[in-house]
Amino acid sequence: MLIEHLRERSDLGVITATTLKSLGVSNPWRRCEPGGPWQRMHPGVVLLHNGPPTRDQQVTAALLRAGPGAVLTGAEACRRHGLPASGTEIHVLVPGFARGSGALILERASPVPASTDVTGFPVVSAERAVVDACRQLRSIDAATALVAAAVQRGRCTPESLAGEARTNRYGTKLVRAVLKELGRAESVAERDARRLSRRIRLTTPHWNVPIADADGLVIGRPDAWFDDVGLAWEIDSKAFHHGPRDYERTLARNSRYAAAGILVLQTLPSRLRDDPDAVARELKKAHRAAAARPRPPVCIVRLDHPSASGDPPRKSNR
Repeated sequence: MLIEHLRERSDLGVITATTLKSLGVSNPWRRCEPGGPWQRMHPGVVLLHNGPPTRDQQVTAALLRAGPGAVLTGAEACRRHGLPASGTEIHVLVPGFARGSGALILERASPVPASTDVTGFPVVSAERAVVDACRQLRSIDAATALVAAAVQRGRCTPESLAGEARTNRYGTKLVRAVLKELGRAESVAERDARRLSRRIRLTTPHWNVPIADADGLVIGRPDAWFDDVGLAWEIDSKAFHHGPRDYERTLARNSRYAAAGILVLQTLPSRLRDDPDAVARELKKAHRAAAARPRPPVCIVRLDHPSASGDPPRKSNR
C-alpha cells in the first residue's frame, strides 16, 4: 500500500526525499543502496525503481533538483521544440543559486525567462533554447546545423535569434558568428559546397541568386549558379522535405529548370560530407556538359528588379 501511495505522490516515479520523509519514509537513502529497490538521481531526489530512467524521468529529476520556478533550456529544450540538437546534458535555468553536477547544468537567471508547457515540461522559447544550446557547443558545424534547422523549420528567425543573443551575450560568440555567416550560407552543407568549389577551382560568385527566363519569369534560386555555362547546383537535403508539398515544389522547380534548358546537378548534404571527391568529379562533369551545349537564354535577376521577389519567392528546401 505504501509504495502505491508513494507512486501516486511522485511525478513519473520521481520524488524528493523531503516528500518521502513527510510520508513516513524516514531513511529513503537506505533503499537507494546497491541492490536496493530505488535509486538516487540527484541530491534530495529519488527514483522509485532501480532500472534505467527514461528521458522524461531524468528531466523531471533535474527540475525537482532545481526547485520551484526552474525552466528547461538548451539542447533538451530544443528537442522538445522539435529541433535536432546534439548534447546529452540537461540545462535548467533557476531563479536562485543551485549546484549542478555531471550532465545536469543548473544556471542562475535573473529574471528567469518565460516558459510554456511543452510535452508536460516548462520550456523556454525556441530562441532562448537554441542560443543556450549553442553556448554548450564547441563545433561551428554543430551550431550552424542547429541554427539552420531552427530557421528552416520556422521555429525562429535570424532576427529573433540575434535579438536573444544580444540580450543574453555571455558565451554567445559562437552563435553570433553563425548568424553573421547565415546571410552568406544557410547551412553546413552550403558552406561545404563553397569550400569544395574553391578546392577544385570551379568557383562562382553567384549563390542563392534568382534566375529568370527570357520572358522575365523567375525560375528558381539555385544554391550555386554557374552563369557562364548555365549550370544550377542544388544542395537538396531530405531533412527539409517534410511532406508531399515540399516534394511537389522540388519537382516543379526542376521542371522549370528543364523547360528553360538549364542543367541542374542535385547533391545530398551527406555526400558532400562523406564523399566530397565523388561530388567534385560530378560537378566538373556537369560543368563540362553544360559548356558543351549552347547556353540557354536565362539571366540573373537584379535584386532591385520587380521580378526578384516573384515566383518562386524562395527555394523549396529553405
